[in-house]
Amino acid sequence: GLYELRINGERVGCDYFTPGWTDYNQRLYYYSYDVTGMISSGDNALGAILARGWYAGYIGSKRRKNFYGESPRLLAQLEIEFADGGTKTIVTDDSWKACYGPIIETDFLMGETYDSRKEIPGWDKSDFDDSQWDKVTVADKYKGILQAYPGVTVQKIMELQPKKVTEPKKGVYVFDMGQNFAGWVRLKARGKAGERIALRFAEMLNPDGTVYTMNLRGARCTDTYILKGSGEEIWEPMFTYHGFRYVEMTGCDEKPNIDAITGIVTHSNTPLVASFECSNPMVNQLYSNIVWSQRANFIEIPTDCPQRDERLGWTGDAQIFIRTATYNMDVAAFFTKWLVDLEDGQSEAGAFPDVAPRKPPIGEGTAAWGDAGVICPWMIYQVYGDKRVLEEHYDAMKKWIAFLQRRSRNLLCPASGYGDWVSIASDTPKDVIATAYFAFSTDLVSKTAAVLGKQDEAREYKELYEKIKAAFNKAYVTDDGKIKGETQTCYVLGLHLDLLPKEKRPLATRHLIEAIKDKNWHLSTGFVGLSYLLPTLTETGNLDIAYRLLMNDTFPSWGYSIKNGATTIWERWDGWTEDKGFQDPSMNSFNHYSFGAVGRWLFGTVAGIDTDGPGFRKIIIQPQPGEITSAKASYDSVNGEIATDWVLEGNAFTLNVTIPANTSATVYVPAEHPEVVTESGDKIAKVNGVEFLRMENGHAVFAVGSGHYRFKSKLP
Repeated sequence: GLYELRINGERVGCDYFTPGWTDYNQRLYYYSYDVTGMISSGDNALGAILARGWYAGYIGSKRRKNFYGESPRLLAQLEIEFADGGTKTIVTDDSWKACYGPIIETDFLMGETYDSRKEIPGWDKSDFDDSQWDKVTVADKYKGILQAYPGVTVQKIMELQPKKVTEPKKGVYVFDMGQNFAGWVRLKARGKAGERIALRFAEMLNPDGTVYTMNLRGARCTDTYILKGSGEEIWEPMFTYHGFRYVEMTGCDEKPNIDAITGIVTHSNTPLVASFECSNPMVNQLYSNIVWSQRANFIEIPTDCPQRDERLGWTGDAQIFIRTATYNMDVAAFFTKWLVDLEDGQSEAGAFPDVAPRKPPIGEGTAAWGDAGVICPWMIYQVYGDKRVLEEHYDAMKKWIAFLQRRSRNLLCPASGYGDWVSIASDTPKDVIATAYFAFSTDLVSKTAAVLGKQDEAREYKELYEKIKAAFNKAYVTDDGKIKGETQTCYVLGLHLDLLPKEKRPLATRHLIEAIKDKNWHLSTGFVGLSYLLPTLTETGNLDIAYRLLMNDTFPSWGYSIKNGATTIWERWDGWTEDKGFQDPSMNSFNHYSFGAVGRWLFGTVAGIDTDGPGFRKIIIQPQPGEITSAKASYDSVNGEIATDWVLEGNAFTLNVTIPANTSATVYVPAEHPEVVTESGDKIAKVNGVEFLRMENGHAVFAVGSGHYRFKSKLP
């Protein structure tokens, strides 16, 4: 379950939802706190408030609770070291007592009900009389793995104030927080003892101004506070969170003040390590939406959504978004923990689960979802440069490839799984997706083996990768470069994952452009194709089309949702449209980060910041102007801050670059020829530490060391 630990009337730590979510049948984490300053001489009181949490509360969409067990249990010990060197350990045993308190109900999906009349003053202090409390039941010893928590805990991150309050119906008040986010609200209220104030949470409004809750499905998402009638009362829940922008309040005698609630933004403590802004306000809002969706869905695990009765660690969503996630925040420890959950869920046959922590009856072995077990460790290594993540998960990665190989037929994977999830008027064949990812994961395992010094295994997997590519081309690719299905995603996978022979790449590129043109120059990809769409267009020399897709504000596009008030990334392109209104509420989240995977392109192409090998020891600086004429970004890598700040005025291009100590960079400056490029006003030939390398695709390419640079050039 969950706990909040108390010593002598004070809360221990600032963490929420401890001890986190794992497959509790296999693994349980413990936390350690230095409580020296909380202990006094003489009598002391150690206590805890327990809740069902993920262990025994509702999980997922089947309205099932008690998935891992029926009642929360507490395992705790206080270790004391005296000045004379003596020690004493106090543990949870049959001497402890318990009783029910003011929390009547608490659940992640349903919400929390708190009856303040049932509060027990001083219960967590040493002079409290607990003679009327019951003795606890001592449970059997935990049989799984008990170890220190390796991740980052959920914490309060910031507070938001409501923007306005409306009354769409008599006695029904709706607060607009101005931002969709995950967390809860702090309530400030007055009233008579026994009066109930109910808070209901929603992402959107109905046309009549009431909260839209149909997309929450079976999640009640309601917090209820019962007043004790003692003047101004302030309360916030302990063991639940919601995904919302709007809060409906009922049970008030009169219209509440706008400061009656305060939004508490909550997520795993993954600090922001980046900034991004550009000349286009819509793109700036898109970046903000991406970050807010990451905040809302990085709560203990990378969830799909924070509001409805799901909130599961969908593996496909995570691998699709992970590169963007690593740009936005420090997620090294966060993913280190979750990758253990993922491997714990791997079957004996080698299939990774579709969600982690694993939750039957949701499946396993799904293309692009199970591949997270290979893609995510590799990406963490690329960004942070620590190969221990590869060492820890290499065997599991190999088991996944063996599973795919056994399941394949002539190295072609079956047409099963989720496909290109929530694509628009586009049906990418599932066997094409599955075989493409089979090849991709095999290539990454080959590269992993090489990093770990296992050269023989690296060669074996490389040979398998080449065979899968050959099978892919024989089965799915025509002589004129068409790929079975002929969707945008088909061509994106074939091109970006390097599955096509060199002579067919220009042909497939032409077909990709035709597929975009057929959609009236709009994207149609779902989750699987989206992450690689703009990078593929850029790689194939079609930067103008990539920018066109980015800048669209007609349906379907990122801009369409923003034009219609989105402050987070929607699950579907058609989550709400002007002609149809809301989509099917059974699958319609408005806070779902997958389509925010475009963030990698904002940093890598617009801002022009990327790594050239593991750990940002070598850096690529390559901003590529298009419909955006200026951009400023920074990224705090493991080696220090990398920053770019560029402006295009007419044909005059200025680029400011910061490269951290003990690193080097390759800088691409748009220019007609190298002679027009200056650094801090000097010709390049006169600048120490800047070496001209070559001209490449309209860029003068330079090698630089750490430091600050100011390049200027003229474009053709």
